[in-house]
Amino acid sequence: MILENDRYTYRITWSEEDNEYLGWCAEFPSLSWLADSPESAFKGIRQIVAEVVLDMRANNETIPQPLATKRSSDQFMVGVSSETPQG
Repeated sequence: MILENDRYTYRITWSEEDNEYLGWCAEFPSLSWLADSPESAFKGIRQIVAEVVLDMRANNETIPQPLATKRSSDQFMVGVSSETPQG
């Protein structure tokens, strides 16, 4: 079963300033989680996002759409001919 918070974009990186791993979510830029291992940082940020989504739903707030499901207005189509130029 895929949970709603599993559809978001997460990143785990090392924080020199905090001397710990930092987990963050692109769709919730104000949230982060520090931990002593990358696995714990990932677990922590996923958990806090899940809690925030539940709270937002309970308060009838707009929940961010996962980046993977958004259609960008910046997308464009490119056509490529299969013919080679004669020269």
